[in-house]
Amino acid sequence: MVQGTTSDAGKSTLVAAICRVLYRRGVRVAPFKPQNMALNSAVTVDGGEIGRAQAVQAQACGLAPHTDMNPVLLKPNSDTGCQVIVHGQVACNLEAMGYHAYKPIAMQAVLASWARLKSQYDCVVVEGAGSPAEINLRDRDIANMGFAEAVDCPVILIADIDRGGVFAHIVGTMALLSESERARVIGFVINRFRGDIALLQPGLDWLTKETGKPVLGVLPYLHGLHIEAEDSVPKPQQSRENLVGKASSGNASATRLKVVVPVIPHISNHTDFDALRLHPQVDFQFVKINEEIPPADLMILPGSKNVRGDLEFLRANGWQQALTRHLRYGGKVLGICGGFQMLGSAIHDPYAIEGNAGSSAGFGWLQMETTLEQTKQLKQISGHLAFAAAQVTGYEIHMGVSTGVALNTPVLYLENRPEGAISHDNQIAGTYLHGLFDHKEACAAWLAWAGLTAQPGFDYEQLKNNELDRLADCVEQHLDWGAIGLAE
Repeated sequence: MVQGTTSDAGKSTLVAAICRVLYRRGVRVAPFKPQNMALNSAVTVDGGEIGRAQAVQAQACGLAPHTDMNPVLLKPNSDTGCQVIVHGQVACNLEAMGYHAYKPIAMQAVLASWARLKSQYDCVVVEGAGSPAEINLRDRDIANMGFAEAVDCPVILIADIDRGGVFAHIVGTMALLSESERARVIGFVINRFRGDIALLQPGLDWLTKETGKPVLGVLPYLHGLHIEAEDSVPKPQQSRENLVGKASSGNASATRLKVVVPVIPHISNHTDFDALRLHPQVDFQFVKINEEIPPADLMILPGSKNVRGDLEFLRANGWQQALTRHLRYGGKVLGICGGFQMLGSAIHDPYAIEGNAGSSAGFGWLQMETTLEQTKQLKQISGHLAFAAAQVTGYEIHMGVSTGVALNTPVLYLENRPEGAISHDNQIAGTYLHGLFDHKEACAAWLAWAGLTAQPGFDYEQLKNNELDRLADCVEQHLDWGAIGLAE
């Protein structure tokens, strides 16, 4: 099991790397995360929903994602509440204290999934959540040491040296664990190191002497590495690093399409835009609340876990005026899932699925209304674009049902049924399908719709696979596989 001293220490990435190394060695390996809290999710082959990180880790193992890989998923829909998904299906909506009381039930689902995976695979690599040293979360823990103790699993502790304070993070975390939990830690991995390892060695020696535990590896900082994010929106510096790769992979002097996406409070599945961020002819920008809304060729409204709340946020922060001006000057607007719902005339939530029951006016650019129902639509699906000869594959994950005359002009055909809508003036489109840009033919068609011509071939799926191999090559070289019991 890989646990971290902090969130974003590198747990998801290290698990993906270990999984890919073992897969390349011919080991039957699977990923597992007992409890995940994330708004980036994926639809599984068994018709459920899991965290995006476990879908990436499944890819590293050469597997299709399955709900047993992440039996409990929490999707926040407010600052204190979340939708609780168990074995891929919505179980309930709970406030924080309510979920704390629910944990023993959730643990039963965790242990059932663990038992099934253990019976099917030679090795299961487990990812923890956040930090195991959160004192307020130790009681009834199912995500970190509570799980490791229950199934008698050895633990690797990873810390991010790029943040600073790596030795304090490790020693402090160990100090806050119980005696049995400390004994369970077999060693440490230091992540994202830049510089001369000789300068770090005195610190590594001190750490081993102080804790009695070995340093299992020091992983170098991999510039421009792209592994789909578990939850957080990519940082601006990550985007700048990726631009280095863009310039080398395409014609840097070619015309680039400007694409803008607002960072709404409950943004979900923002991995939809990874293929655009990395495309050599796309100038992509996430725009946050305190940033000026720039001119663009294409503005995209993303998915949301609280559509009415995020719609109010956009209005309060000038986005309705910016979108209206953008359309007036001939720009294109695309809405995905919750963003698609915002394009209609009204959104109704009679069952208080995402907040207080009620209705909100949409932007009114597509003649349709959406009602949030109590059953979530979860499906992996494929089809083709209505406006271009391009195949598309992705997934649906929503509780809204949209109706109205706008849907008579679909933007897609999925399994021979019309889906989404496109305006008669060809400026506005919307769909429930996630993964619109992941496949190169569909991505090229969407960018051509937005005004980009003469595009180079850009295969995002191949890039993702190549990045997993690059990551695995690095970890295979720098991790002490014998010390963790996984030597060839």
